[in-house]
Amino acid sequence: MTAAETAPQTSDASPRSFTVAAALLDMDGTLVDSSAAVERVWLRWAEPFGLDPEHVLRIAHGRQGHETMAILLPDRPMEQNIEDNRRLLAAEEVETDGIVEIAGAAALLAGLERLPHALVTSASLGLARARMAAAGLAVPEHRVTAEDVSASKPDPEGFLRAARRLGVDPADTVVFEDSPVGVQAGLAAGATVIGVGAGAAAHGPTHAVEDLTGVSVAADAAGRLRITLG
Repeated sequence: MTAAETAPQTSDASPRSFTVAAALLDMDGTLVDSSAAVERVWLRWAEPFGLDPEHVLRIAHGRQGHETMAILLPDRPMEQNIEDNRRLLAAEEVETDGIVEIAGAAALLAGLERLPHALVTSASLGLARARMAAAGLAVPEHRVTAEDVSASKPDPEGFLRAARRLGVDPADTVVFEDSPVGVQAGLAAGATVIGVGAGAAAHGPTHAVEDLTGVSVAADAAGRLRITLG
């Protein structure tokens, strides 16, 4: 046996390069940096209740609004939370100052354009369109938004539904997420999870990247998505 025959084959076996049937992408914190807008809207909502601002923002990230309110105000009727959330969503749709793309998001979406992928967000469709437009990004053709699910992240329903729409096994997908509840939802769906952002590694994703600039995607000979993390 020659040295060449015994050398490790690193190109396809590398844990930073793998193939999947489809990609599922969160929005806030993953494709768009909406932190300034989110902070403005949520802190205005929280101020009359005397809630701790840091706690509010930590709970709000990645969840649907009415579920965030239920955690923050456990004794309040859910009907009030749902009504408050309607007003909050209306405010968020016009509160777009400072929203920008996460570095590398446009290139990643361009690479995925003709490949199976979907947006999976806790935002409403209207809010998703507003924030993606503010960041100069196109909303993917396939998407699962707040209107499409009965349970918010960390429940995996959104990712499971997106995989179903794309006709793939959830375990054969890659999820891009930044929040603790989003990472939990992706893992619960059985997906490979790429945590995006400086603090993402602390949430337990399969892999972690600081932003999307080092992520590349291409179709392999079998038509599967090859994800490579630089």
